[in-house]
Amino acid sequence: MGQSGRSRHQKRARAQARLRNLEAYAAQPHSFVFTRGSAGRSVRQLSLDVRRVMEPLTATRLQIRKKNSLKDCVAVAGPLGVTHFLILSKTETSVYFKLMRLPGGPTLTFQINKYTLVRDVVSSLRRHRMHEQQFSHPPLLVLNNFGPHGMHVKLMATMFQNLFPSINVHKVNLNTIKRCLLINYNADSQELDFRHYSIKVVPVGASRGMKKLLQEKFPNMSRLQDISELLATGAGLSESEAEPDGEHNITELPQAVAGRGNMRAQQSAVRLTEIGPRMTLQLIKIQEGVGEGSVLFHSFVHKTEEELQAILAAKEEKLRLKAQRQDQQAQNVQRKQERREAHKKKSLAGMKRAWADGDSDAEDPGAPPEAEGAAQQEEEEDEAEYFRQAVGEEPDEDMFPRVTKRRLHTGPPGKKQRVKEQRPDRGRGQDGGQRPLKPKGRPRGPRVKPGYRGVAQDQSRGKPKKRGA
Repeated sequence: MGQSGRSRHQKRARAQARLRNLEAYAAQPHSFVFTRGSAGRSVRQLSLDVRRVMEPLTATRLQIRKKNSLKDCVAVAGPLGVTHFLILSKTETSVYFKLMRLPGGPTLTFQINKYTLVRDVVSSLRRHRMHEQQFSHPPLLVLNNFGPHGMHVKLMATMFQNLFPSINVHKVNLNTIKRCLLINYNADSQELDFRHYSIKVVPVGASRGMKKLLQEKFPNMSRLQDISELLATGAGLSESEAEPDGEHNITELPQAVAGRGNMRAQQSAVRLTEIGPRMTLQLIKIQEGVGEGSVLFHSFVHKTEEELQAILAAKEEKLRLKAQRQDQQAQNVQRKQERREAHKKKSLAGMKRAWADGDSDAEDPGAPPEAEGAAQQEEEEDEAEYFRQAVGEEPDEDMFPRVTKRRLHTGPPGKKQRVKEQRPDRGRGQDGGQRPLKPKGRPRGPRVKPGYRGVAQDQSRGKPKKRGA
């Protein structure tokens, strides 16, 4: 057989590159997006749309059952490397959105004042641009107007930034940026605008006819006399294909971008097309832990310093009482265990003492397992020896397993073994006389089969024939 196409150094280099990619992927933030409680059909669809925004660094096929608690999700998220939870819930008054940082928090709770699903946004557009290749890389996060409006605004900006991997502007590949997530903060209404866009880069400085030639779909030129008519006048093209570009979206590309005409150091226009979903969020409160903990900020409830100190003292007292109860329970369990062990030892000692005094009403504690095993082995040895004398053959292995096992440990079966002496009451008849010994070896004449406990029974009930008669 010939050698494989890859050398040893190539295989090693590819394995190391694959390992580096896995380590880099594990270092990026990952998220779970799901609903809690009776959310309803629209809120469940909204959670799927938000999960679509977070791709590919999210669990696309995540399923949460009603019996699964938040602690179960946190326990599963640790081994999987999940860093954020995005939870949507619905009450009788409003819809809420929670953003949690694992494993220690904080937790940001937003109220969703308005939202629009992806299908509604796409249906309102004349031409939408959305395909599967756009979701192979995380979106570009753009935060607008997050200025010095307070520590809670700064914390919100930090939480949204940590949702997505960081970008090095000097090494980023522009072909991986296909989507844009815009979060705008309105200081007057204290609301957040959540928008999701698709990015398209097209060359500028060319006529509409030239742009049409650069596209994959070639225009219909059956009514034209020459191609110059298409390039010069743009005949046969609709006015809707001419999109307005200006200084707000025209830039010089630092590197070549996928698409016809998008060359390096050339002028190109960056166009955004909204693909949904839309949300208008309002921050309600910020908690210290994951779903529970002290409230660091609240939009509607404001407490004084004395009230905060009282709440903190009450919480510390509650934790102290809880630790005290746990210590007391551990001591009670230890004391009951010691009392149970002492009672057991005392009962066994009393039973043994009563049995040694000859009390028949006392319960026999029983012999130790070593003595019981030795007695059973001795009994089987006696039966095996009697079988040899009666039949003249060695017993089968499954007939007396203890004797066979001991014989394997002591030595080979051909080696002479010491015969155990018979008890003085064995071999005597009913009248007290000596029972005649049965001849050794295999007897001639009628067939003999072993009876109960290896006792030989003569089927013809006649006397055995003598040898040499």
